[in-house]
Amino acid sequence: MKRVITVTVINQSGVLNRVTGLLMKRQFNIESITVGHSEQTGMSKMTFIVHVEDEQKIEQLVKQLQKQIDVIKVNDITDKAIVMRELALVKVVSPPHARSEINSIIEPFRATVIDSGKNVVTYQVTGAPEKIEAFIDLVKPYGIKELSRTGATAFTREIQKVNTPQLSILK
Repeated sequence: MKRVITVTVINQSGVLNRVTGLLMKRQFNIESITVGHSEQTGMSKMTFIVHVEDEQKIEQLVKQLQKQIDVIKVNDITDKAIVMRELALVKVVSPPHARSEINSIIEPFRATVIDSGKNVVTYQVTGAPEKIEAFIDLVKPYGIKELSRTGATAFTREIQKVNTPQLSILK
């Protein structure tokens, strides 16, 4: 089972190495990792997607990460309402006669052309990792010349409970 773990850390040299080293020692396979500045100065947010067979191992991992000196906060957000996005750049073999066909196929993904050459078009697509996978599967038959993915980043949604009475509209 895939788990989404977010870790807020003090932004200093060696933190990423220590955190990934802990994951390596516990034999977690990191399927995706992103790191970037957070809303707090001097802090960074890491988002890991890891594959876990044993649910007890994830509890141990969270506890071990919380013990790290530079780690401020650890959350397993897998079972919460989350927003998750990834970016992919995909160079697709696209001779001029096939471009309109390819563009009609990728239109639902809202991919944008960011570069084009004589026989290659580079698309940028963002969304949930499943959306990126579906996009790649659709353009694969045309030939993917190059592919680069950022890895997923995520955080929990702001869930608002609004208890407003039902209003009826009179016509």
